[in-house]
Amino acid sequence: MKYLGTMKDVDGVLEIGGVLVTKLQKDYGTPLYIYDLELMEKKITALKEGFHSEKFKTTIVYASKAYLSKGMVQVVDKMGLDIDAVSAGELHTILSTKINPKKIHMHGNNKSLEELEMCVEGEIGSIILDNRFEAKRVAEVCKRLGKKIDVMLRLNIGIDAHTHEYIKTAKHTSKFGESIFDKDIVEIVREIVGKEELNFLGFHCHIGSQIFDELAFGEGIETMVKFTKEISEKLNIKIPEINLGGGFGVRYTEEDTDVDLKKLMKKIVKSLEVTLEAENFTIEKVSIEPGRSIVAQAGSTLYTVGGKKKTFGGEKYVFIDGGMTDNIRPALYSSKYESVVANRLNEEKKETISLAGKCCESGDVIIKDTKLGKCDEGDLVLVSCTGAYGHSMSSNYNKALKPAVVFVKGGRSYLVSKRETYEDLVRNDLMLEDNFY
Repeated sequence: MKYLGTMKDVDGVLEIGGVLVTKLQKDYGTPLYIYDLELMEKKITALKEGFHSEKFKTTIVYASKAYLSKGMVQVVDKMGLDIDAVSAGELHTILSTKINPKKIHMHGNNKSLEELEMCVEGEIGSIILDNRFEAKRVAEVCKRLGKKIDVMLRLNIGIDAHTHEYIKTAKHTSKFGESIFDKDIVEIVREIVGKEELNFLGFHCHIGSQIFDELAFGEGIETMVKFTKEISEKLNIKIPEINLGGGFGVRYTEEDTDVDLKKLMKKIVKSLEVTLEAENFTIEKVSIEPGRSIVAQAGSTLYTVGGKKKTFGGEKYVFIDGGMTDNIRPALYSSKYESVVANRLNEEKKETISLAGKCCESGDVIIKDTKLGKCDEGDLVLVSCTGAYGHSMSSNYNKALKPAVVFVKGGRSYLVSKRETYEDLVRNDLMLEDNFY
């Protein structure tokens, strides 16, 4: 396993953020999500240093669906980023902190009336409209509440990014946005611009997640700039902003490419500047929305080994006290990870095993056929790069308790989310009335 961020071997025991994993296990139990706060800060700094231009303003919006907690909002706010939400739950979590509501941006393809009211009443920074019908609903909410709000329109720009089918978001068949190839697209924009309750800022796009193909981003930039210019001229309006979304690739295993975020951002900025100059067009502000690239490598999941088994068919399993309930991505996307016996780093990796969870599902295998050092019951296994979508997509399947989350930095650990209790599991359950049967 590649050591990331502040990971260090201290006499055969893994240390993260200056804290031994054995101490983290003792203090918080397992399974446990561990976030390297220093590494998150370094990722954000690299993005900020690279995504800068003298020709237009730049804003970085953290995509909170990757990982969200009140503590994460604090980090985002302190580092000078904006933040987005895609649900009432995410919006409520963000609004429950001290962040300026103007730094919040609402996404999603089917926003409920409740969500739209929360946005307008909370006076958030902007709503990214998914479609023409949503624009009408937002305008109606604003009119009823006597408010006005900034909006952008999400576009489907028809670029097929080279990534997993489930995380492509700009194919012609995608559920997201209005297609730039729709014969009515000019009239759709005209209608939005004409609503006095809405302040139209510009266009948003997102071509997919976990993208390593720089050409795809370049194609997206060129398409967005040309379309924005076309609409600006046809409707004779000033369009001040475009949002290019996120989707920047992250190295999970040796099969992936290491991405230099600062260099990638510089390339994106350069592509924007060159395209704008070629089109003789100006934009006041450009935004991006990284999520995975900030938190994925900073997060790891720590497990305790419960036992081992060699099946009649020859498969060797190491069982851990978590699984698909805290990391659904291997089952959902066939995602691959690296692991290490975190309290026995000096042990040679001899055996090929599969790291299996405790759910009552044959597909509950976190890593298939991986080399792992000697381990026994009670040892600690750490799976790296689980910081994005692990905690966010966790579940109570089989009535599993959701793990605690800690941030580590400078030899200290900070509890960000408590481990669920059995009382939490039944808190909202009600018994049938005595005379029901």
